[in-house]
Amino acid sequence: MTSYIHGYVPEEQERLVEQAGVLGSLIYPRIDFIGCKQILEIGSGVGAQTQVLLDLFPEMRITCVDAESKQLEKAQVNLDSFKDRLSFECQDARNLQLNEKFDGAFICWVLEHIPEPIQVLRSLKSHLLPGSKIWLTEVYNSSFYFYPELSGLRNYYEKYNQFQRSLGGDPDVGLKLGNLLQEASFIDINLFPGGFHLSQHDPNTLKQITTYWKGLMKSGAASMLEAQLIKEEEVRLMEQDLDTIFEDRNAVFYYRFVQASATV
Repeated sequence: MTSYIHGYVPEEQERLVEQAGVLGSLIYPRIDFIGCKQILEIGSGVGAQTQVLLDLFPEMRITCVDAESKQLEKAQVNLDSFKDRLSFECQDARNLQLNEKFDGAFICWVLEHIPEPIQVLRSLKSHLLPGSKIWLTEVYNSSFYFYPELSGLRNYYEKYNQFQRSLGGDPDVGLKLGNLLQEASFIDINLFPGGFHLSQHDPNTLKQITTYWKGLMKSGAASMLEAQLIKEEEVRLMEQDLDTIFEDRNAVFYYRFVQASATV
């Protein structure tokens, strides 16, 4: 796996849980695992998305795969009340070594961090039963638009995405899901746009998402500072600009992600 731009510190582990709550209403309305009993979740992290799935589908068991043992240890704590419905595997998803077959797979905000994501899809497909469902949700960072145009946020965002690419990730991998699934020989491929288009017509949601975005951006700051890609002042200006957007009477905050479904 590539280096994770957000790091594995406790603050980041808590951010992932918060993220699942903030974005859940955008991600899960179309996720359909009805009838599926054994789900393989790739890049399960601290179990934030896992808990949402377990709540939505009470008959489901999930095998959580992550390359970072610290994340899985935290997931076991977070998901202790669901322990009878879970198993955990610390593995590289590009070369899965699992003993069972699954009737569904779930990937959310993961392929953006992995070089050669096609390897993940091919590897997990070999562990899926015929007719199995797969659902993916991934980023399209180039879609981000905000008004007013502010140089601090723009500069930071460009460096954030540049840094992710330097780590081997792809901040626009969502656009490529259809081709990746086809190349991995999945069938019945469907693509769905997701995201938000916010302004002062809904100030509460605008405030919630700009606050969330500040945490998302700042989660990459420590690694970017260590790499000498940014300075502390640039972090401060990014945060200041996000506050300015929320306060502007003509504010616009727009972002797209992509969801995909397919079968084996």
